[in-house]
Amino acid sequence: MKFIITGGAGFIGSTVIRNIINNTDYQILNIDKLTYAGNLDSLKSINDSRRYSFKKIDICSSIDVREVFNKYQPDSVIHLAAESHVDRSIDSPAEFIKTNIFGTYTLLEESKNYLSKIDKVKKKIFRFLHVSTDEVYGDLKKNDKLFTEKTAYAPSSPYAASKASSDHLVRAWQRTYNFPALITNCSNNYGPYQFPEKLIPVIILNALEGKSIPVYGDGKQIRDWLYVEDHAEALLETVLNGKIGETYNIGGHNEIQNIDVVKTICRILEKIVPVKPEGIKKYEQLIEYVQDRSGHDVRYAIDASKIYNELNWKPKESFKTGIEKTIKWYLNNIDWCNKVKNGNYQGERLGVLKK
Repeated sequence: MKFIITGGAGFIGSTVIRNIINNTDYQILNIDKLTYAGNLDSLKSINDSRRYSFKKIDICSSIDVREVFNKYQPDSVIHLAAESHVDRSIDSPAEFIKTNIFGTYTLLEESKNYLSKIDKVKKKIFRFLHVSTDEVYGDLKKNDKLFTEKTAYAPSSPYAASKASSDHLVRAWQRTYNFPALITNCSNNYGPYQFPEKLIPVIILNALEGKSIPVYGDGKQIRDWLYVEDHAEALLETVLNGKIGETYNIGGHNEIQNIDVVKTICRILEKIVPVKPEGIKKYEQLIEYVQDRSGHDVRYAIDASKIYNELNWKPKESFKTGIEKTIKWYLNNIDWCNKVKNGNYQGERLGVLKK
């Protein structure tokens, strides 16, 4: 089995690649534009594998994508390439529109063209898995039922709207052209190698450095947290055994308020890193509430019963076990974090203090 994985130098993409190379005999071509969040250091452990290769490509370039398909002759595509940070989408939505919508369109068209040229056996195998987010559903009130695959789309941010648009394109290509596509919508991911602008690595790294830990609004926003390695396993299971035309929600079964995530990490750090930066008695004293994000969704929560019932997948990690593994990984990989932060990212957009 030969995969093209888009965005494989990103957080989730690199996890999917490591999982496949380490646990199967499949081959992978990773195509990635290497924007600020793409990091090939996340793939060092499998970089020497003969079953892994990389090509720097912008998925919006139809010529480059076509060339890759014709040369590599993939059996399936796992499409993860996307601009994904909500705050950045609020400040600069254009790149999100370009990559997430036009990039997905380009991949769909070039995949369709490729399918028209290959033999019947290979065509029967081919799958296109489009990896999306639960943010396309908007948000939930406290007592609302969980997001299901039939929940109506109501995106709140430019990022969510761009992903909703790409989901619609994939469904249209599947129905109109009988294109062999599947879609997954996942909840908030966390785990090793996550880019340090996201909430959990910000908490860990700022605490270790004695910097303020920014919390949007009152911190009572609720997210369903999914350990990234569980997500990677779910994606492989879906592309191999999911039903064409179907959508599968992938959740961690861990609904937690943001402020509780922050305090949990602080408590764990108290135990495993008791020696703090000068002047800090408790990590929790670093918490600072900042101006809330524009249009901030209140609650996300995934009903993942469909993927369990049809594909027998469920998360292995609870938030307790997953967050402990995550914290220990960051403690043991400070060099990776520092290298990222010494590049294009310097901790921007971490919130504005409330006055």
